[in-house]
Amino acid sequence: MTSPSGPSRRQVLVAAAAAATAPLIAAAPAQAAGAARSRTWDLTLLGTSDTHGNVYNWDYYRDAEYDDSKKNDIGVAKLATLINQIRRERRGKATLVLDAGDTIQGTPLATYYAKQEPITATGEKHPMARAMNVIDYDAVTLGNHEFNYGLPLLDLWIRQLGFPALAANAVNAKTGKPAFLPYVIKKVSLGFGAPTLRVGILGLTNPGVAIWDKGNVEGKLRFDDMVATAAKWVPVMRARGADVVLISAHGGDSGTSSYGPELPNENPVALIAQQVPGIDAILFGHAHNEVVERFVTNERTGAQVLLSEPSKWGQRLTRMDFTLTRERGRWAITKKAATMLNTNTVVEDPKVLAAVRAQHTKTVAYVNQVVAQSTVELSAAESRYKDTPILDFINHVQTEVVGAALAGTTYADLPVLSIAAPFSRTAVFPAGDVKIRDVAGLYVYDNTLEAVVLSGAEVRAYLEYSAKYFRTLAPGAPVDPEQISDPAVPDYNYDVFSGVDYDIDISRPVGQRITRLVLAGTDTPVADNAQFVVAVNNYRRSGGGNFPGIVKTQVYNAQQEIRQLLIDWAQAKGTIDPADFFQPNWRLVREGVPVF
Repeated sequence: MTSPSGPSRRQVLVAAAAAATAPLIAAAPAQAAGAARSRTWDLTLLGTSDTHGNVYNWDYYRDAEYDDSKKNDIGVAKLATLINQIRRERRGKATLVLDAGDTIQGTPLATYYAKQEPITATGEKHPMARAMNVIDYDAVTLGNHEFNYGLPLLDLWIRQLGFPALAANAVNAKTGKPAFLPYVIKKVSLGFGAPTLRVGILGLTNPGVAIWDKGNVEGKLRFDDMVATAAKWVPVMRARGADVVLISAHGGDSGTSSYGPELPNENPVALIAQQVPGIDAILFGHAHNEVVERFVTNERTGAQVLLSEPSKWGQRLTRMDFTLTRERGRWAITKKAATMLNTNTVVEDPKVLAAVRAQHTKTVAYVNQVVAQSTVELSAAESRYKDTPILDFINHVQTEVVGAALAGTTYADLPVLSIAAPFSRTAVFPAGDVKIRDVAGLYVYDNTLEAVVLSGAEVRAYLEYSAKYFRTLAPGAPVDPEQISDPAVPDYNYDVFSGVDYDIDISRPVGQRITRLVLAGTDTPVADNAQFVVAVNNYRRSGGGNFPGIVKTQVYNAQQEIRQLLIDWAQAKGTIDPADFFQPNWRLVREGVPVF
């Protein structure tokens, strides 16, 4: 079995088989000059990434077919149709299919089989294993979200796959050995009369797992630098006979990180291409960008490394095409290029739909259960720049849960503050029936609730850091709500507090924007030495977003999922009424004048 103690027996056999090819390759006779020199062959790589539990072209939060302003479609079933079309077109020629990770988290479908009916309890095959096995991938890389539900579920999902799962830089913390299969070398037939091509595929996961899923991996797994790991394994793969080296990496190409410098780079793919010789191409993910074709020059060899990222959720399929020649017993790539295919051009593959239909149907029924009645419509559309009741709903529940848990403890007399982020711009609680899918649409992540103690000075520093989300806009300058935020800061890295009252002056420089910070309902400034219990999600408390002061020992951590706490609160009350929880306590200003 795959676990922090080492790769599975099946994976060991694959690696051993790859290693065993080395002497055969070394002894391969050089081909005589002639026809082989003048001939060319081709290899196609099809790549997916960040499918995030999307199989059907379905929006579980709207209970309708997925649609967006750009008319994108989503889902592995759509990807399957494109992949099958290309395989048919290339019948008899070499076609590989890889995925760059973030596969088993992101939709109510994936959550249902991790939380409501976890595969670890039922033994049922995960929907993403069912779907991907129909497609018959050649390998998948583990993304950071693969670790969200703990190592036992991840291990079982890997064993349910009919192909290898790779993560070379995930290392057993005790033994220092790879916790998962680092790479595979596949023997590929290029067609009649062509010698076998050996394609090495190296998988790299994201070092941010050490922060984002600290509770699941601390003391068990270590996540090494992706560049250094590639530099370690690429020569090994070449020595063991890889004619072509491909990397499937769960990290973007920006060279930046959302966390601090204490961990290896989050998005180092371009650096890998630049610094590590011997790589032909990199399929990458994590950033959810559409990068059709990017070439990076290796600084040591001058070789052009091909990079491509296929967006997210199954919206796009990367296609890389390589032209190869055979000279003096060696393979050489003479041409490489990448294109991008849009899944909105095809229908869903019926075999994939059939494989997951029962699980999809069960999930749809679950998310359409009514949990409460809302007295009015509550929308998240303005939550980024206005204090809204729907975000206060989250903060109220978090405050109530933490306050009740700390009653009778040494922290019982401290005020409880709460932090929430506007994860969704489209979430709505309709007037009347509020369903599970409405709550899930508001809180789209599988975070758990924790609490720490912050001083007044730390609360101010935290708010100042959060306020960098906004562009600087001078007094009197026009304000467009759609352009008010800095595009470099995602919505999920902007937090609002409840329990204190404050102003954010967006006409002032970053770091000097919290112009009023007082105790709730008073004019009393928050003292630097004041003490507060702060309810916060595990992602943020573990360092996600690199917010200051929040990474410290928890005073509350019952491993309760925030989304489920929201559902439980609504079911217990039966009614969602803003009068029970809405406390306007923050606003955007310019020189004291409210922006909205």
